[in-house]
Amino acid sequence: MQKWVISLATLLILGNVMAEAGTISGTVVFKGTPPPPRKVSVSTDPEICGSEQQAEDLVVGANKGIKYAVVRVMGADGAPLEAAQVVPLDQKGCKFNPHVVVMQKGTSLDILNNDGISHNLHTHSTANPAVNKAQPGFRKKLSQAFEKAENIKVTCDVHPWMAGWIVVAENGLIAVTDDAGSFKLENVPAGTYQLEVWHEKLGTQTKQVTVGAAGDASASFELGSS
Repeated sequence: MQKWVISLATLLILGNVMAEAGTISGTVVFKGTPPPPRKVSVSTDPEICGSEQQAEDLVVGANKGIKYAVVRVMGADGAPLEAAQVVPLDQKGCKFNPHVVVMQKGTSLDILNNDGISHNLHTHSTANPAVNKAQPGFRKKLSQAFEKAENIKVTCDVHPWMAGWIVVAENGLIAVTDDAGSFKLENVPAGTYQLEVWHEKLGTQTKQVTVGAAGDASASFELGSS
């Protein structure tokens, strides 16, 4: 169980910030004609993994909404992600579910194995030490801590097509877009900030946004070809 230690002074500050906080919502869409979904061949454990898989490094919906883009408020002091907000990273169907998971720096992420076969978790990080751990089928859960904020690619050495991302966040002012490319950031302190969107294939884009006290702001992004 993860534990949070917050001083009384910090709680008072956060309480004041929450009272003057607003919401940022919007969408991330593909600019131009999106490419067709990419298929990848399966060469190991076909009885569990199937004969092919659909890559998730670029998932574009019917209305051009981009799934799995990461949106964050830069330079704002926000409350940390609560443990209940962090979903486990599951290995099921020989893919990482979800493809992008967000966690709070300085805490541990639960990594599940519901396939019942051997996987090998391999992180490709720079700020945090790299992780390379076997996870046999009988080991249903392992936990891994990350102390520094960064976007970490994760793969499986047993199943080379498997790839996902662990986004280690500074605070809770971060969101991952859904099937429609939509996002919502709550409890953003009033002020003017740079809003950043990052996507593993389409890169990074920023936009200035102003949030009023207890008000709503909106921002939309277009990523992709012209």
